Amino acid sequence: MNEITPIEILQSLIRFDTTNPPGKEEEAITWIKNLFAKSGIESHTYEKFPKRPNLVARLKGEGNAPPLLLQGHVDVVTTKNQEWEHPPFSGEIVDDYLWGRGALDMKGGVAMMIAAFLKAKNSNLKLPGDVLITILADEENGSTAGADFLVNEHPELFQNVRYALGEFGGFSMNIAGKRFYPIMIAEKQICWMKLTFHGSAGHGSLVHHGGAMAKLGKALTALDKGKLPVHITSAAKLMMQGMAKELSFPLKQIIHLMLNPALTDAILNILGKNNELFYPLLHNTINPTIVNGGDKINVIPSEISLNLDGRLLPGLSASDMVSELKGLIGDDVEIEVFKAEPGPSDPDMHLFPVLVDILKEADPSGHPIPLFLSAVTDARHFSRLGIQTYGFTPMTLPEDFNFSNLIHAANERIPVKAVEFGANAITQALQRFGKTH
Repeated sequence: MNEITPIEILQSLIRFDTTNPPGKEEEAITWIKNLFAKSGIESHTYEKFPKRPNLVARLKGEGNAPPLLLQGHVDVVTTKNQEWEHPPFSGEIVDDYLWGRGALDMKGGVAMMIAAFLKAKNSNLKLPGDVLITILADEENGSTAGADFLVNEHPELFQNVRYALGEFGGFSMNIAGKRFYPIMIAEKQICWMKLTFHGSAGHGSLVHHGGAMAKLGKALTALDKGKLPVHITSAAKLMMQGMAKELSFPLKQIIHLMLNPALTDAILNILGKNNELFYPLLHNTINPTIVNGGDKINVIPSEISLNLDGRLLPGLSASDMVSELKGLIGDDVEIEVFKAEPGPSDPDMHLFPVLVDILKEADPSGHPIPLFLSAVTDARHFSRLGIQTYGFTPMTLPEDFNFSNLIHAANERIPVKAVEFGANAITQALQRFGKTH
């Protein structure tokens, strides 16, 4: 029987509509479970809610290294109100691209992991230690039924695991004529808040100043025009110094100047719209997202609430965020932190050189560098068990391929060759993860 290829795995995964909510990951997980069974791999499922399973399988290694975890999710975001050139759940290959929701985020990465896992089993590859693969539900909606559940309820599954490979990282990006491969080593932390503004109620026909609505307006203006303090974290420094090392003047100098807190904001202002990559890596960020208040057109409301999507830099806490927020908008407001997920202060870089070597061998002209992600992934949950995740789903992409703009967007697609490239790189990682530096 011919071995299933990485691209065939991805086609099959895309054809399962796992839009979250509601998720409905069961059919995709069952397909993967059956695929493993054909190669004699035993797997188990764990679920917090019916029809929302997570799958875990293990290959035995030689016992010379702690177990390595491969983790990825099969749920995807909605395609509602998006216009696609090709149906988002058909898995069509057109012009050497595989089209479909999840091709990049992150069924493509899951397909690479599954292909590498099967290769290790079917080819009897020597593994330094055990290799676990965990196929997760619910990453796109908070991970309550996925990684968060497994870490809280089944931590024994990941005993002694020190490192994991997950999303995002290892994809090529071109800057100033050079090809970089950013490998994710750290990510920001969620700090979601609710602000409540109070004021006098009244009749809508009367003049009314300084009420809850006015206070909301002042706060929104302050958030729009103000800036939170600069923080230079080790993760940002590793990423930016790695990038600067490969660049020429003046970009090299600009990046170094940004790492001087006294100059950071001035340099970012000079960069204008080009600062979008760096700004969130050097500041906590706060964005207003939901407003609630008032229920009658002719009644001035006495209470207005505003939800904020806050993102914390590694090593900082929710209390730091609240303090910085008060510095912008003042104290005349109730502030409630309703979700905060602290993460590790500093990344563990011991496996990073191994991943760098793998990519350099695959593409000698490429420059692997650390990536500090301004978003969040399931890595934050596994970090509670002391597991360092590296975003490592490698892809060599065309120079005109805008990776970031296609994630969660219409016409999401991945080059067919990129899926094979990533599967080969992960297969190498499975054989070499015991050689930490």
